[in-house]
Amino acid sequence: MTLPDGAGDSGEARCAPKVAPQAADSGRDLPRRRRSVLHIPGMDCPSEEQLIRLRLADVDIAAMRFDLPGRRLVVDHGGDPRDIVRRLEPLGFGAELQASDWLAADDVPASVDDDAEAEAHVLRLLLGINGLMFVIEMIAGWWAGSAGLVADAADMFADAGVYGVALYAVGRSARHKRVAARLSGVLQLLLAVGVLVETLRRAAFGGVPEGIAMIGVSLLALAANVACLALIARHRGGGVHMRASYIFSANDVLANLGVMVAGALVAWTASPWPDRVIGCTIGFVVLIGAIRILRLR
Repeated sequence: MTLPDGAGDSGEARCAPKVAPQAADSGRDLPRRRRSVLHIPGMDCPSEEQLIRLRLADVDIAAMRFDLPGRRLVVDHGGDPRDIVRRLEPLGFGAELQASDWLAADDVPASVDDDAEAEAHVLRLLLGINGLMFVIEMIAGWWAGSAGLVADAADMFADAGVYGVALYAVGRSARHKRVAARLSGVLQLLLAVGVLVETLRRAAFGGVPEGIAMIGVSLLALAANVACLALIARHRGGGVHMRASYIFSANDVLANLGVMVAGALVAWTASPWPDRVIGCTIGFVVLIGAIRILRLR
């Protein structure tokens, strides 16, 4: 692979990836496609993979391979690789072009799709698990008076929305994908704002939440996230929507652990403030995710 000089610079001469001599000499016999490698520091979970797929839905792309633990994306595409970087910039994941070179006629594609129906089945299960946990955590949060549980429920809804959009997107046009994504983003935004408002209301007028209930429900949510990991891991070798060797949502795990710690502190100190802090923190995470979705064009 050829490393582009000054990949982050706006200068035309410095940014342009070098063309391999063999591609220039025999371009008539080779497909006019490139294989570009991008480093994406902010990409570490399947939800973010789906946002990237939606953002690139109408780009001339033949294949993609996601490496979530390495924060890396390999793309077989037509056109200028810098256009792909520019399209990913609004997501705020920090996409950087590391290498780009012409594809040879005998190069193996960057990805090999799994059975579409099998992937759709997994997406339905993921949607169901996250949707069910959203309902459970929301009800438990109101019953226990916990802003943290309500916020974690919103985080579950955010994941359910992304999986729902991915499922809806199968076989549909790029325009349909973006419309569905924006609807999901609007609902997520409203929910995030509601969570933050409710957290502030509880800080002003609420009592001490049930710390033991917070810990118990968070353990259930963590088990749900592990179940999602097990489902996606079956497709880690390829697939339109679940391609990666390691797929897990770091934000979800941190949110679960954060609510558990907050519940323990509430039970120990009889103070509501640990719950308020974790509620605001998760609420802002969901808000940022909603803004990223709404910035899709």
